[in-house]
Amino acid sequence: MFDTMTLTKATAGVCGAFLVLLLGKWGAEALYHMDSHGEASYVIEVASADAAASDEPEVSFEELMASADVAKGAKVFKKCSACHKLEDGANSTGPYLYGVVGRDIAAAPGFGYSGALTGLDGSWTAEALDAFLTKPSAYASGTTMSFSGLKKQKDRVNLIAYLDSLDG
Repeated sequence: MFDTMTLTKATAGVCGAFLVLLLGKWGAEALYHMDSHGEASYVIEVASADAAASDEPEVSFEELMASADVAKGAKVFKKCSACHKLEDGANSTGPYLYGVVGRDIAAAPGFGYSGALTGLDGSWTAEALDAFLTKPSAYASGTTMSFSGLKKQKDRVNLIAYLDSLDG
């Protein structure tokens, strides 16, 4: 039932269909051929992204901290609560965060910090926390904290205000 004649007919059918498609394509291109586009008859002016960004007034970090919402910071902390505790001395996957604002960097007793954080000098000021929370791996390259960071500055400021409010 399956012989070379059947194979020849099937191959001829596929080649014939391909030939019809090619001839149809060539015919359509010849009939509806379009040259390259000419110049635009009119140009629509669009403001650049740089101009839009510079129109917004720059708000200082101190002004943002003054307008921070502690209740919203508590909501943002839910992301942190998977690894951090708020009780004094209660280390978990991450160090406890009670009294972190103003505390020396890598100074929570009983927690094993990575070399990236132990090599940093200074204390956790609001500005330092803001920089760290933006992208921890950029602030302390080699940190073991796997959190990617908080993109919105308002979220970071609210979180810092919440953490600062805990130790009274």
